Amino acid sequence: MSKSETETETETETEPESESGTGTGTQSTDRVDPAATPGAHVAGTRVAEAQVPGVQVAGAYVADAQVPGGHVPDTATLAVMAETQAPWAARDALRITSVRAIVTAPGGVPLVVVRVDTSEPGLYGLGCATFTQRFHAVVSAVEEHLAPMVIGRHPADIEDIFRLLHYSSYWRGGPVHNNALSGIDQALWDIAGKRLGVPVYELLGGRVRGGAAVYTGARGGSIEESIERVAALAEQGYRYVRLQSGGPGLGTYGADGTPGGYPSAPYPDGWDVGHYLRTAPRLFERAREVLGDELGLLHDAHNRLTPKEAVGLARSLEPYGLFFLEDPLAPEHFDRLPEVRAAAPMPIASGELLTSMTDATRLITSGGVDYLRVHVSAVGGLTPARKLATLCELTGVRTAWHGPPDVSPIGAAVNVTLDVTSPAFGIQEQHVYPERVHEVFPGTLRTVDGYLTPSDRPGWGIDLDEAAAAKYPPRTHLHERWAARVRRPDGGLEAP
Repeated sequence: MSKSETETETETETEPESESGTGTGTQSTDRVDPAATPGAHVAGTRVAEAQVPGVQVAGAYVADAQVPGGHVPDTATLAVMAETQAPWAARDALRITSVRAIVTAPGGVPLVVVRVDTSEPGLYGLGCATFTQRFHAVVSAVEEHLAPMVIGRHPADIEDIFRLLHYSSYWRGGPVHNNALSGIDQALWDIAGKRLGVPVYELLGGRVRGGAAVYTGARGGSIEESIERVAALAEQGYRYVRLQSGGPGLGTYGADGTPGGYPSAPYPDGWDVGHYLRTAPRLFERAREVLGDELGLLHDAHNRLTPKEAVGLARSLEPYGLFFLEDPLAPEHFDRLPEVRAAAPMPIASGELLTSMTDATRLITSGGVDYLRVHVSAVGGLTPARKLATLCELTGVRTAWHGPPDVSPIGAAVNVTLDVTSPAFGIQEQHVYPERVHEVFPGTLRTVDGYLTPSDRPGWGIDLDEAAAAKYPPRTHLHERWAARVRRPDGGLEAP
């Protein structure tokens, strides 16, 4: 989810964020001296398996004490895994030599980026692997499990590498594995563009539009405060705004509440669905009175409603001409989305909690969605997302890729690349990154007059300054501390 230009919160009502910054990759970048380690593959050298007992590395074992930094595997020390190499000859000698994850939080939200290096000096790729709530697990999946499988592969074999890594875990999918896979997948596309000296969008058939219209979020503690913020965004050139407003207790998703709003309840800071359903129509009634009918207004229920409640909310908002209603149902109830969509007078947008291309495909083909809001890294990266975009085109569904603070600038560039190359594009959620993020990720895209346009530089056109990233170490349990507080006034937990 996006916030307004002056806000950099994580995607929550009051979810905290770190101002102290983020961190670095968890791996040592020290390399084994080839002369001291004859045999296994070290940037083109082999290290004898018999001399490296201890931790398993591609069928051999390495003792922690023999590796500078002590952490294994560092992909600079890994032997080529023969079983994962392509059964065809590559047309040149270019190979993947190193894969590692970097974690940094310049905007307060932990971001995970994968860097894939090659045997050509200076040629590397970057990919977004951000599952901010479990970033330690993603780093482990990248470096301990996936990286050893791609060392020695030609980076142009993107589809085969994607399928290899996808099938490798046997139990497929899920946000940890798919984000790790996404980081490598997107990095390979970055390399492909850099090798040819072109932006990735030219590898996908080129542009079909000049830029992607975006929406951002406006929120306030009261209806009037929320509307003031929408008006300010409209003056900045935004033509689409997601509108949220606070309330008693925890408030509403995307807007702060009033502490102790239910003083006689077991949980005074709770979120009450009845209050929400009564006040949401008042918010949009007032918005149309003040702002008129031209501005595109959106609203996010954030997966908290039953099917019956979702239909009731949609019908109560009918007079106000919403651009779409976002995430009315939790993914556990997506089988009921077709009936909600059929009864709703406005388009339904959903899908950000899906964690497989297969589940997203079912959502599209079941008739449950008008706008597909998949989090690209959670389904595995650009390779599956571009297939979903094609399916959307063929079925009359539009795309609205998830673009919250916990998508890195690399991931945001991937979203925009999909937007400008797909006829199925609908709208793009956008987060305005603070300047610290631009420092860490040179080339981060900026919105101009309500549009995002891709970089014309090779690859994604965005780099990562690892020295700057190291100034902003990540903090764990930011989301968890917030999510644990999302309860009804009676104390029952609610979907965050």
